[in-house]
Amino acid sequence: MTKYDPAKIEPKWQQIWEKEKPFAAVDFSDKEKVYVLDMFPYPSGDGLHVGHAEGYTATDIYCRYLRAQGKNVLHPMGWDAFGLPAENYAIKKKKHPREVTAMNVDRFRKQIKKLGFSYDWDREVNTTDPDYYKWTQWIFLQLFKKGLAYEDNIPINWCPSCKTGLANEEVVGGECERCHAKVVKKDMKQWILRITDYADRLLKDLDLLDWPEKIKEMQRNWIGRSEGYEIDFDIKGHEQGLRVYTTRVDTLFGATFMVLAPEHPFLKEIVTAEQKDAVAKYQQEAANKSDLERESLEKEKTGVFTGAYAINPANNEEIPIWVSDYVMMNYGSGAIMAVPAHDERDFAFAKKYDLPIVEVISPDGQLHDLAEAYIGAGKLVNSGDFDGLDASESMPKIAAKVDGKKTTNYKLRDWVFSRQRYWGEPIPIIHCPSCGVVPVPEQDLPVELPDVEEYEPTGTGESPLAAIDDWVKTKCPECGGEAKRETNTMPQWAGSCWYYLRYIDPKNTDEIFTKKKMQYWCPVDTYVGGAEHAVLHLLYARFWHKVLYDIKIVDHPEPFLKLLNQGMILGPDGVKMSKSRGNVINPDDVVKEHGADAFRMYEMFMGPLADAKPWDTKGIVGTRRFLEKVWDTGSKVAGQIQADSGPGEITGEAAVLLNKTVKKVGEDIASFRFNTAIAAMMTFLNESLQMEADELTGATAKEYWGTFLQILAPFAPHICEELWSQFGNSESIAKKPWPKFDPALVKDETFELVVQVNGKVRGKVEVAQDIAEAEAIKTAKTAENVSKWLEGKETVKEIYVPGRLVNIVVK
Repeated sequence: MTKYDPAKIEPKWQQIWEKEKPFAAVDFSDKEKVYVLDMFPYPSGDGLHVGHAEGYTATDIYCRYLRAQGKNVLHPMGWDAFGLPAENYAIKKKKHPREVTAMNVDRFRKQIKKLGFSYDWDREVNTTDPDYYKWTQWIFLQLFKKGLAYEDNIPINWCPSCKTGLANEEVVGGECERCHAKVVKKDMKQWILRITDYADRLLKDLDLLDWPEKIKEMQRNWIGRSEGYEIDFDIKGHEQGLRVYTTRVDTLFGATFMVLAPEHPFLKEIVTAEQKDAVAKYQQEAANKSDLERESLEKEKTGVFTGAYAINPANNEEIPIWVSDYVMMNYGSGAIMAVPAHDERDFAFAKKYDLPIVEVISPDGQLHDLAEAYIGAGKLVNSGDFDGLDASESMPKIAAKVDGKKTTNYKLRDWVFSRQRYWGEPIPIIHCPSCGVVPVPEQDLPVELPDVEEYEPTGTGESPLAAIDDWVKTKCPECGGEAKRETNTMPQWAGSCWYYLRYIDPKNTDEIFTKKKMQYWCPVDTYVGGAEHAVLHLLYARFWHKVLYDIKIVDHPEPFLKLLNQGMILGPDGVKMSKSRGNVINPDDVVKEHGADAFRMYEMFMGPLADAKPWDTKGIVGTRRFLEKVWDTGSKVAGQIQADSGPGEITGEAAVLLNKTVKKVGEDIASFRFNTAIAAMMTFLNESLQMEADELTGATAKEYWGTFLQILAPFAPHICEELWSQFGNSESIAKKPWPKFDPALVKDETFELVVQVNGKVRGKVEVAQDIAEAEAIKTAKTAENVSKWLEGKETVKEIYVPGRLVNIVVK
């Protein structure tokens, strides 16, 4: 018997799959289509990591199972290769981003193929390919034509080290996520997309999706829709007033001060001479903080008095106006009425600066000495004519008193789309002194990145493209006069907003895809990836998809029907893997030592897919030993099989075990419970090897173990292909239909009857599946620990739920 050697087996079958293409999706097949998508990777210089492989293994198992179920499966792979990380890596390595990206993509591709994933490689896409980003630019032009792309001067997060603008999410603790330089605010002319125009639809259509509720809630919170009132406050000594937005107009009588965002344009009008320098200094300090840092509830509140006073329209009292960075210019009007008695941040601010705290909502209608902000419901107090009213009931009445205007507000801001870097899609816009902003004609796409030697950021606020005169200078498409190209590039998010659509028709040079293929394959049925993309990528992709839906390019309002998140794989020390900690697991090393099949199985056996779990070297050794046992058993059976062996009849204990395992594994794969499926197969193997030898011989053994190989194959495809061929099968195991199970053989003879008394579980007892109702109730009453709950009690009712429980109601 030969020894199990994955180093020989696995490359052999990978070459066969490469040649025969058994996993290719077929356009317009009569089979039911299923589109299963992985979040495609950014091909970094570090190579594939175990977190990537976890999600990819899960979808591969699922897709192999679906094909065995007779489905036509689209399961593609590609590369999200533009963006800041690739450019920074290229600068570090002193190589061109194009060269570095090609090298990284090649490395990722080889690593992924070594793991035996069943992708349709003929559909591979790369966001840096001009044939791909031609259509990214085309979508931008559709946004521009609909008025959804515009230019504006706005304050952005600026990294002085990376020398580019950053999204809020790329700033952590006031520092650049990539290089850890201190981020500052900088006013710059930017391209912006009107995602806010789609805010309500992005919210409403979450109800159409089979996504984890926590992901939906994160998107809801990011969009941040709220209904409230706009209220005007007069400013003492000024003709112009200030408008605030509040969702709690019922607390207006408790507004004891006002707070403006540091960027508020009216600050320079109201700040007094005595406070001018202090306010200016504070504004500069606030400019060096990210929005996320400023909004944190945990951070200490800071602020400066402006010297000005507003008039509370509810009671005509003068209240001081402060400036503080916990108020954001991009939400509401950039000014708030501060009600410290009923808002945690306002309370902390008032305590720090010794400002009045006036209770106006009381849980019991009485006055209290507040030790913290009360944010619950209650009755109005200290509110003049409105005292005693329920808080919610008072809102429209107080709003009417001060001429408040009911309105809807959002936390969501329009998407800052420009990047001042080289490695990104050029924005297809031309600036003409006569005609203004002019879109590049669609027939002139793609606008390709010039192939230059110097691509480092300039630090001036302009993209490196601005220095390439022969590329920048062009003719205006409208008047033919001298003009200049837009020199900012798109963010990395752009290419990933629509890649799932290009997979359906990746080689089409005439249109983004054919309508017929889109109608056959879309939408994506199952999308799998990390929860770190819960907001931005998914929100941006949904936004672009809805624009394409509106212009009738796609037929469905949402791109991804079902979403699944894989949990993070932690280092052996239980901490997130990082080079600095030295706890990174390289999948190449694991595959070299134990094989791809053992690696795949271990990643799925670690625990539920969605959970975070630490890597354990002992675990991978365990799955390797399981596969060695499979190999030894399969090789032994193969040596006993006659060339003309037909199907054998499996009976008795072996038939029950096999049928139950087939049922269990199939159901677990369908619901992404891969760890329990593997546990069932391990149990199957151990119990099978303990059976009498004469139960499984000859043709019966071939049938028995062949069926087992079929259900193991999605998890460990290489070893199963090899043993399947040794069993005398000429066709790939990947092409065999999923085994069927006999319902009569998977039905348990007994079940656990739950016994309740007055609806509370008081015991459990094992009973026959066909137990009669009277016998079930009688058995329930005599079950261990149940009788004491019935002693001296009158039985009012006895309820039997067949196959589940007995509930005895007593008094």
